[in-house]
Amino acid sequence: MSSTTPAAASQSSLNTARGVYTICPTPFHHDGTLDLHSIASLVEFQIAAGVSGLAILGFLGEAHKLSNAERRVVVETFVKCSAGRVPVWVGVRALGLAGAVEQAQEAAQAGAAAIFAAPLDNASDAVQFDYYRALAAALTIPVVIHDFPDSFGTEIKAEVIARLGKEGGVNFIKMEEPPVGQKISRIRDLAGESMRIFGGLGGVYFLEELQRGAVGTMTGFAFPEILVRIYDKFAAGDLAGAAATFDRYCPLIRYEFQPKIGLALRKYVYRKRGVIGCEAIRSPGMRIDPETERELEAVIARVGLSLDQRGALVIE
Repeated sequence: MSSTTPAAASQSSLNTARGVYTICPTPFHHDGTLDLHSIASLVEFQIAAGVSGLAILGFLGEAHKLSNAERRVVVETFVKCSAGRVPVWVGVRALGLAGAVEQAQEAAQAGAAAIFAAPLDNASDAVQFDYYRALAAALTIPVVIHDFPDSFGTEIKAEVIARLGKEGGVNFIKMEEPPVGQKISRIRDLAGESMRIFGGLGGVYFLEELQRGAVGTMTGFAFPEILVRIYDKFAAGDLAGAAATFDRYCPLIRYEFQPKIGLALRKYVYRKRGVIGCEAIRSPGMRIDPETERELEAVIARVGLSLDQRGALVIE
């Protein structure tokens, strides 16, 4: 039996977390029930694609459409299928501290390596700081700030983020507030090494995020091996190669990250690639029409990819 304590494991996760953490969709059958078989195939695909970790039950994981019992099943299934090969980070969103702690502790008990938590709605800077600090104090796994004002309607100021890194026991952020470059630089100036920054926003600004000092990205994209290749080249010091890969596939990255239909596009591609069995989305959620399907496939072909290929691709 390992002698590693939860606290030591959390610190190890803190020190090593970097790269591409894929925001995974939650697969459903046509009747809207959970598709646990597709969770297994999705996990195997992501690991084959070379991702550093899995992030589940985020905004595009349709967590807000699941029951509490379904949340537990989804977390347990992802953790079981990953089998310790990559860490699983779990999204948390609640109206108050008690609900957030409950969700986070359930995730930790199921084997999650970290949780990423949305801010409280319409809370002051002082309340946000106390919320995240208290959440971190209640857990033995790391807490990641999920900073996404366009979806949550709440801005978390760089000064609050830096204070959380230095005083609050919270040392990760998934930062998705444009203009991303300026905010990343501001956080780094204020927080120094106490805050590790992941980007997001579909990978649209991934190259710039890395150049500003982000350690990776937490985002959904149905060709995660492309993001992995960009990161690997950048991490190896090949900035020109990273930029060339980013530029080649940017039209697809941009197209998939469309507001309102991005999840439908992503599930469509995963289904066509044989990764999940069905592209079903629970209501409310926008579906795509046949013309949009043709448009998406044209963009995929334009960047030199095909939906007929199965398994993770080798990206140059």
